[in-house]
Amino acid sequence: MSSSSDSRFIYGFHAVIAKLRHSPDDVREIFIDRQRQDGRARDLIKLAETLGVRLIPSDGARLDGMSGNQARHQGVVARVAALQRVLKLGDVLDTLAEPALLLVLDGVQDPHNLGACLRVADGAGAHAVIAPKDRACGLNATAIKVASGAAESVPYITVTNLARSLRELRERDILCIGAAEEADTDLYGIAQTGPLAWVLGAEGAGLRRLTRETCDQLARIPMFGSVDSLNVSVASGICLFEARRQRAVK
Repeated sequence: MSSSSDSRFIYGFHAVIAKLRHSPDDVREIFIDRQRQDGRARDLIKLAETLGVRLIPSDGARLDGMSGNQARHQGVVARVAALQRVLKLGDVLDTLAEPALLLVLDGVQDPHNLGACLRVADGAGAHAVIAPKDRACGLNATAIKVASGAAESVPYITVTNLARSLRELRERDILCIGAAEEADTDLYGIAQTGPLAWVLGAEGAGLRRLTRETCDQLARIPMFGSVDSLNVSVASGICLFEARRQRAVK
């Protein structure tokens, strides 16, 4: 939901604080529940005042409306600039001081899963999350809220043609590994210390055929229990942190 054509709303303490820290000039005003007098609210108010951002005490009903009746706004909603800086792959890859670690999402439809994937990518120190413009949910307010600030710290790059983008990564000597349960090799048997992109498919459907064929190789997460698959954000975490583990050992 947005208040006008040039602004939009984000909500939740993590998302609003991250926006203040990373892009304070984009924050137009912050609406905060006048009933919140706790330390978390005081810290947010202090940061906003230091940055010169307008604070507007509000009631719960108003905040509910601005957040699209999302009960988890936590008593804080910010009106921010609608446009986000458009990033290209080169913007990220040309400035890296270490081997690339990327997360590629092939058509994730659930914004809660996208937000969780961004949070995992941030935790693992991934340099970017890449996703197609079509057949994906996009970085909406729900995804930003679930990301708990990671939407501001991890570059989110949307591409028109995912297979072509994977080929561009391969041309830069970035190994593209597709996660697929039918793969012969598991992720622990693959060296992941060099430039790497983990490619994960949508919930249920997995990788699309062309995406699968464009990857350098496929790998599976070994499963030892009764379930045969994992949520895409959980799987992303396992793959990215295995890459980080191998790099730390090296």
